[in-house]
Amino acid sequence: MIFGQLSGEAEASAEEGVVAYHERTKHHFHRYAAALGTMDWATQPDPFRRYAGADLLRLPLPKAGRPLPYWQLYASVYSSARVPTMPLSLESISLFFRYALSLTAWKQSGDTTWPLRANPSSGNLHPTEGYAVLPALGQIGTIGDSSDIGAAAGVYHYAPKEHALERRAVLNATRWAELTESFPEGSFLVGLSSVHWREAWKYGERAFRYCQHDVGHALASLRIAAAALGWRLVLLDSVSDATLSNLLGLGRDEDFAAAEREEADLLVLISPALPAPFLTEFKPLTAHGGDVLWQGRANTLSPENSVAWPAIAAVAQATRRGARAPIQENFSGFPSEDALFDTPIRQGLLTAEMAILGRRSAVAMDGLTSISRATFFRMLARLMPTQERQAMPWDAIPWRPRIHLGLFVHRVDGLAPGLYALVRDPDQVDVLKRVLHAEFGWQRVPDCPPGLPLYLLKEGDCRALAITVSCGQDIAGDGAFSLAMIADYMDSLAGYGSGFYRNLFWEAGMVGQVLYLEAEESGIRATGIGCYFDDPVHAAFGIEAREWQSFYHFTVGGPVEDGRLTTLPAYKLDEEH
Repeated sequence: MIFGQLSGEAEASAEEGVVAYHERTKHHFHRYAAALGTMDWATQPDPFRRYAGADLLRLPLPKAGRPLPYWQLYASVYSSARVPTMPLSLESISLFFRYALSLTAWKQSGDTTWPLRANPSSGNLHPTEGYAVLPALGQIGTIGDSSDIGAAAGVYHYAPKEHALERRAVLNATRWAELTESFPEGSFLVGLSSVHWREAWKYGERAFRYCQHDVGHALASLRIAAAALGWRLVLLDSVSDATLSNLLGLGRDEDFAAAEREEADLLVLISPALPAPFLTEFKPLTAHGGDVLWQGRANTLSPENSVAWPAIAAVAQATRRGARAPIQENFSGFPSEDALFDTPIRQGLLTAEMAILGRRSAVAMDGLTSISRATFFRMLARLMPTQERQAMPWDAIPWRPRIHLGLFVHRVDGLAPGLYALVRDPDQVDVLKRVLHAEFGWQRVPDCPPGLPLYLLKEGDCRALAITVSCGQDIAGDGAFSLAMIADYMDSLAGYGSGFYRNLFWEAGMVGQVLYLEAEESGIRATGIGCYFDDPVHAAFGIEAREWQSFYHFTVGGPVEDGRLTTLPAYKLDEEH
């Protein structure tokens, strides 16, 4: 096996395999992780998966202009300001996918066009596919000429280009009842999977990392879309990957005979009536039996001469999980919302829809734009879970934060430039003080909200450092701030198993998705940075051992717009709205 070869051993445990993969795919000053080095345009993957022969249910395109304020997305489920619950219907399902996984625009340069989506992706390659397990659609709304499709519950693939659902399987009433008997009424399931080849085509062996980032962004996007409808969402973390693959139809050899396979990643439960605090102990899901009627064959994304990356296949195998007990952890020591936001949170000009569908990744920063301390504090406060797991989107995942931020602050009014730390789990402050440079000052930031664990580590201009460790990308130093997401890595693998390697990237992607929308709402932009020099980042913060590792970088600031590009509507009916 490849990890045994890498470590010089005949066999390696799953945890050792993960560690070997992570070390193998680090970027160094004089050596990048293995990749082709050039892009083979002849094998460029199709960005859209479709299932030939599957019934297609086109979703009614929601009318634009919903007035829901952006800030209201974050209103507690206990708050009088919480978003009113929309009934489950075809229209609300359509709006959910519009906010979660749909196209948001087409960009054009000359004769070339390409789509953007609500869920961002490394290199805009979009390895993440979305699936839904829905009740009989005819029972939740009118579906016009497609009433035959909605006569029974089913498994659907979401087709973002068409904003449509492809029916992959019909579930009889008995099977639907078995799946949902312990769930609140009106619930449905959404699953995410990854086509690793879409990222590997450009990024080689490091692509598995980027696929998991994208899953995290999509998970946060799903939670935010649910919040916009007044729905609740929880990750079903105890479902085995084999069961998930069966539920979504991803293990069917006959349907992927000539197509690139998908790796099952996660499953979430969405419900207008999920009680708070959220429950995670449901009756275990079981795989489908042989009586399920499947339809559709997956399209081939690249010609047959696509390149195989054994290291990705090996780490995917090492991180697959069996059925397990759900994670249950204590959040009583986390700050309250009042302690995180010492100024009113009902501010800003954007609606939720404008922020979600208007989100864009900056391609360059202007090196001039600064932000206020209040804006900076609010952005960071959004990244903190709260008591009773009330803060969205952190209420969707059951584990305490394992991702903390090493911040390169450049242009925040009234705040000294320098290195800072946001410790997202207050109980980890003393641990991080031992892990990072001994000479760091760990000064609480003046006028910082009392519940926000933000510390000045070292004052000084760190723009050049941020650029250097981010593969020389100017965007890391030209924004208002950038950051490294530092993971409690080895302890996570020891405590939760090798499969939690994926979860660390998901949590990092969720942090990034919140920052994207916060930047949009503040009139600036953000972008994820997947290319960074791993160990030089660790050296910058004084991390000497493998126990803590940087898992993602991000930058926020004033964007430089590319005037050569034209923006076109995502869907034709957008022009009428």
